[in-house]
Amino acid sequence: MCEHSSNIYKPYLATIEQITDETPDVRSFRLVFQDQQVRDRFTFRSGQFAEYSAFGYGEATFCIASSPTRTGHIECCFRGVGRVTEALRRLEEGDTIGVRGPYGNSFPIEDFYGKSLVFVAGGIALPPLRTLIWNCLDQRDKFGDITIVYGARTEADLVYKQELKEWQDRSDVRLVKTVDPGGNSETWDGEVGFVPTVLEQAAPAAQNTIALVCGPPIMIKFTLPVLEKLGFGDDAIYTTLENRMKCGLGKCGRCNVGNVYVCKDGPVFTARQVKEMPQEF
Repeated sequence: MCEHSSNIYKPYLATIEQITDETPDVRSFRLVFQDQQVRDRFTFRSGQFAEYSAFGYGEATFCIASSPTRTGHIECCFRGVGRVTEALRRLEEGDTIGVRGPYGNSFPIEDFYGKSLVFVAGGIALPPLRTLIWNCLDQRDKFGDITIVYGARTEADLVYKQELKEWQDRSDVRLVKTVDPGGNSETWDGEVGFVPTVLEQAAPAAQNTIALVCGPPIMIKFTLPVLEKLGFGDDAIYTTLENRMKCGLGKCGRCNVGNVYVCKDGPVFTARQVKEMPQEF
């Protein structure tokens, strides 16, 4: 991690090097830090997040969606749903934004060495797992089987479509993509069904395997019992949460769940830790 200035709220300046429209309302930024020293020294781990500034409008919290194995830039992916994200959507390639971070804990990737991995994602929740997927694929020999189960409401809502094609074409990855009933076209070449149902049909082996889940709360709610049915223990299931995070530093209190601060204690948790959180979560 690059050292911050004495002002913990002062962001680094970054140039938008590339903009990709993933869906009609989801956009990806490829960002390059303007200060060469920051660019050279900035490091992060898969699962960490950052605060992204649209100057004059405020900050928004997203994961760092790129892999730490890919240096010289970082990437983020967001949906335009509010004042800040709509301001970010109005920016163009070459414009400047602010970046604070990295914050939070991360996926303990070293603990996954020698094990198989099952990634389960829904909709806009693929980016928080994408960082880990590429991190693992860039050191493929350290892992067993890699399965990716990813779904969205419709074909148009799938993000990283080009990378889905890359994963589908790889002989060392099993990709199972799906859309909700009614969300497919005549040319759709994937499954049709909700992610938990398709996951159960895919039936990945649980022995010596880690499951990594990210999606809307309703998807996670119905996915965890499926993983349990398949034989995954609570300590072998990881998820990453974004719960009203604002300051990133555990000071504003917006993201706390009971005595847990998602921005500091998370955003990565095991299923066991999630089940110990207050029911209203």
